Amino acid sequence: MPINFWIFVVLTLALVTFISYGTYATAQLLRHWRPDRNLLLLPAENLIRLLFIALCLVLGLVSGASRGQLGWVFPAVGRQLFWGMVWGAGLALFFYLSTQWLVARTGQRFYSSAVIQAITPHSTRELGWVLAAMLPVVLLEELLFRSLLIGGLAAVLPTHLLVIGWSVLFGLLHAPQGLWGMIGAGVAGLLLGSLFVGQGSILLPIVAHYVTNALQIGQAMRLDQATALSTRDDADSGRL
Repeated sequence: MPINFWIFVVLTLALVTFISYGTYATAQLLRHWRPDRNLLLLPAENLIRLLFIALCLVLGLVSGASRGQLGWVFPAVGRQLFWGMVWGAGLALFFYLSTQWLVARTGQRFYSSAVIQAITPHSTRELGWVLAAMLPVVLLEELLFRSLLIGGLAAVLPTHLLVIGWSVLFGLLHAPQGLWGMIGAGVAGLLLGSLFVGQGSILLPIVAHYVTNALQIGQAMRLDQATALSTRDDADSGRL
C-alpha cells in the first residue's frame, strides 16, 4: 500500500478517537448538567462539524480509493431517495415502538432521554433550525463511519468485518442514551453499513439516517408539548 493510504488510516483513526472522546465527555457532562439551549444550535459546534466534514472529504482524496469505493457516486438518485425515506421511516417506527415498550416496563433503567431532551426543539421555528443543523451531523457520521471506515478501509480488511466492527463502535458512541440507546444505534449502524455496501453509494444511508433522526426529533417534540400541556391542565385544575 502507498504511504498516502497509511496517512489516511492514521488520520481517520485519530479523527474517530477525537470524536469518541468528545462524545464521552458530553455523556459525563449531561449526567450533572442540563443545557439552557439546544445543543444542535451551538454555533461553535456546528462550525467544528463543518470543518470535520471538509476533513473527511480531504481524507477520502488522500486515501487513494476510487469514488465508487468511497460511495461518492449517485446512480438512480430517485430510487435511492425513495428507499432511503422508506428505511428511515421504518427505523424511526421500530425505535419508537421498542423504546416505548421498554420504558413502560423498565422505566429509565436501560434508556436515558437526556440527549434527546437536549436537542428537542420547543417551537416550530426552532424545529426548522434543528432540522437544518441535523444535516451536517448526519453527513459527518455517514462520511466517517460508512464512506471512510468501510469504503476506505475495504482495501485491507473484509467488508463484512468492517460493517460489523464499526457498527459496534457506532453503538458505543451513543452511550449517553443508555444500554438500549447503544444497542439501537448499533443495529442502525449495521443497517446503514449494509445499505452503503449494497448500494455502493453513500446517498441512501444519508437519507435513511436523516429521516430517522428527523422523525425521532419530531416525535420527541410532540411528546414534550403534550407533557407540557398536561402539566398545565393539571395546574389549572388544582387552582379550581
